[in-house]
Parts: sequence; structure tokens; C-alpha cells
Amino acid sequence: MTVEDIALPMTPGIGVKGAVHLLETFGSAARIFAASEEELIRRAELRPDAARQIVRRAGFSAAEKEWKYCRKHNIAAIASTDPDYPPLLREIPDYPHVIYVKGDPKILAARTLSIVGTRDTTPYGQTMCHKLVEHLSERVPRLVVVSGLAFGIDAAAHRAALAAGIPTVGVLPCPLPDVMPTQHTALARDMLDHGGALLTELHGQTRQNGTAYTARNRIIAALSAGTLVVESPDSGGSLLTAHFADGYDRTVMAVPGRATDRSSSGTNRLIRNRKAQLVLSAEDIVVEMGWDLEPEPATLHPKAETPALTRDEAGLLGCFRTSDPLSIETLHELTGLDPGELAALLLGLELAGLLRQLPGNRYMKLNG
Repeated sequence: MTVEDIALPMTPGIGVKGAVHLLETFGSAARIFAASEEELIRRAELRPDAARQIVRRAGFSAAEKEWKYCRKHNIAAIASTDPDYPPLLREIPDYPHVIYVKGDPKILAARTLSIVGTRDTTPYGQTMCHKLVEHLSERVPRLVVVSGLAFGIDAAAHRAALAAGIPTVGVLPCPLPDVMPTQHTALARDMLDHGGALLTELHGQTRQNGTAYTARNRIIAALSAGTLVVESPDSGGSLLTAHFADGYDRTVMAVPGRATDRSSSGTNRLIRNRKAQLVLSAEDIVVEMGWDLEPEPATLHPKAETPALTRDEAGLLGCFRTSDPLSIETLHELTGLDPGELAALLLGLELAGLLRQLPGNRYMKLNG
């Protein structure tokens, strides 16, 4: 983590997806800020005004202030290029480059399950939430429950995890160290005291405008390989979280309710429309998630062991001396290979997880 990392998303005109695009192009925040205005426009296809903001380091003053703010409040700022960054969160196309965490960030790489639902929960929803988490804690090692610390099912999921003696993570729609809703400040403290964590993508200088809930829901969905909806009406944040999870190719599950119950109309519709797998027990979740087959948690797409490279593949990989992307024309000049042979070697290295193809027929070496 560097000041450049914090400054990147704080630079005017550079949103979440803009930061992702720049990182894919240049490899790191430091390289982005070391680039010239011409490089930013030509290589990353930035608008001239956005490129000038980067060259002028427009976000650095705020980033340095944020750095001090994090130290004062014991908040860990974690960049997407840091080893403690959640591996599943890094896989989505709109991941936040910097997240802010209180508590133990290492649990974010454990076997996580996101649980969401309505704020207007019923005794049935509360009971099912506690029962499922309790039985999962007995069945699944290193389980971590993720939710949004909101009223209703979110709070029930966090409390069920605490009662079962497992860590739980709250994803917040506000900057740390504040908690929303404030009524859950004591619950958040209890979560931290028992090995859990609080997480947000919002820096301490964020102005609250009531639009952070949707962005927060995508992070809840992204942090886990599976999302469970316990109770939901026909609309609301929990259905949006399920939509995000489905879009990220994660497992979506739902607890059914009576056909006449408004609080279960959304979950029943998810099941009816085959957008979620029906869940009646902890065992159903274990089977849906494949946790009965894999003894240890892993990233959603675990890397296979790197195969032995041929002499030509090793030579081609050696052309990538940094993480900066290289065009296929540059690689042709460096290797002298004919186009067909070069394309075959690039494909092999890409399938081996050593290279990534970028727009514009460029390739970037992956860390590994």
C-alpha cells in the first residue's frame, strides 16, 4: 500500500471502473502516476482532462490526509495489489482498488458465506438464520459470515455467527470508524472483539449522499462464493445483492417461505425463476457450495500448478521484464517468431495463467 494507491480512486474523474482500467493497463498505481499525459491518453485512452488530473497528482493532498486519518483511527487501507486484499473481491470487474478495514483482514480470504435479507424480518426468518448458521459452524471449518450490519436479517446473521463462535464481517455504506445504523455500534464492537472485521470502500472524506448502499451490496456479493437470501419482499437491497452475485457467477441460494407471506415473496420468486437454489438446511448449503468436496477454502477460480514451460515459452515469457503490457507487434520484434507460432505460444501462456490478454492485442504478465 502506498499513497499513490489511495490517491488513484481519490483523483477527480477516475471512478471505480476507471481505476480498474488503468491498473490493467499500467500494472500499479505507482506506474500510473509515473506515466506522462501522452501515455495516459494513448495507452489507456483517457480523456485529456482526466489524464491531466493524474499528471497534476490532484488526489495526493486528500490521499496524504487519508493516510493520517487511517493511522489515527487504526484503519487498514488495503490496495487490490496487496496480499491481504480479498481474492474473491479482486475477481469482479468493478472491484474497488482500495478498501478500508478494521479488524483482521486475513479472515477475508477464508471460506465466506454472504447472508442477506429484509429489514422487516419475521420470527421465522430469525429462526432460520440462526439455525442455518449454527449448523454450518458445526459442519464447515474456517467459516466466516458476511453481511451488511443493517436491521433485520443482516444483524441476525452477525449475531448468529457470534453465538456460534465464528468470525463475521460487516460491509458498511459509510466511512470507518463510523457504523450505520448507529444503533449497531455495540454489535460492530462485539464483532471486532471476536475476531471479525468491518469493511468499506469509502474513504474518510466521503460526503454522505445516500447512494452508497447499492455499491455496498455488490461488495457483499463479491466477498463470497455464495450468497444466501433468507427473507425478502418483492424489492429491496437483498434482491439486488442476489442480482450482483448472479452476475459475478456466484452461487445464489434462498430460503423459501409461505406463499402468502410478503416477507418471503422475493425469495420465493428467486426460487421459482431459477435464480436461486432452494435451501432448507445447512447441509443443502454445504452441497451447493461444494464444501463437502474441498477441505480448504480457495479463490473462486484457483490457479492450477504452473506447468513446466518449453524453451520457446520460457523465452517468450522472459520478454516481459516488468508488469507493463506489451503489444503483439513488440513481441514479434523481440522474438522474431512468425505470427502463427507467436499466437500459439501466447495462448499456451495465457491458459497456464502466466499472461493476460488486454484490449488492443496487448499482453500483460501476471504475478505468480
